[in-house]
Amino acid sequence: MDELPDWMYAPRIEGWFAADLDHLPQAPPHTELLHGALVFRLAPQRSWHDRVARRPATALEAQAPDGLLVESRMSVTLDERNRLEPDVVLAQAAFEPDRAGYTPGEVLLVVEVVSPESECRDHGVKFGKYAEAGIPHYWIVEQEDGRPVVHIHELDRVAHAYAPGRIFRGTLNRPVPFPIFVDLNALAD
Repeated sequence: MDELPDWMYAPRIEGWFAADLDHLPQAPPHTELLHGALVFRLAPQRSWHDRVARRPATALEAQAPDGLLVESRMSVTLDERNRLEPDVVLAQAAFEPDRAGYTPGEVLLVVEVVSPESECRDHGVKFGKYAEAGIPHYWIVEQEDGRPVVHIHELDRVAHAYAPGRIFRGTLNRPVPFPIFVDLNALAD
């Protein structure tokens, strides 16, 4: 069995902390941290995933009021042992050119585009982690017959969990976190 490179071993018995990712230049791009364990996205990105993640970000950015930022693949440090990188982040924060991530208090919406290798994380672990962190809106985008389908979840602040919302096919029209309209069929064309 091949031995792992030294940098892959956690620096402490408790595992990795979110701040450790800033000092791991050897880690593959888009490395995430879940429960103190490194998660690598090693599967090649599919064209459908890239297109469907990029185009909603563009649509959100075009419609977002002043003071809201839309970022693609920007990390969100949920706590010291969890640092995730959603496909799209909508944040209420000032633009800072050297910013490398957001805190949950700045994030209004995260969007995850499901791929075969991320399905369990997007529907399970991330679903729970984003809710626990208090992020108000979570959209999961899946592929159905070649078209994007968006599952909307809104935070129930009393239960600290997401309440299932609507499922959108064809078009998405939402009043929160600001009035949003997206032609979903155009995302995959």
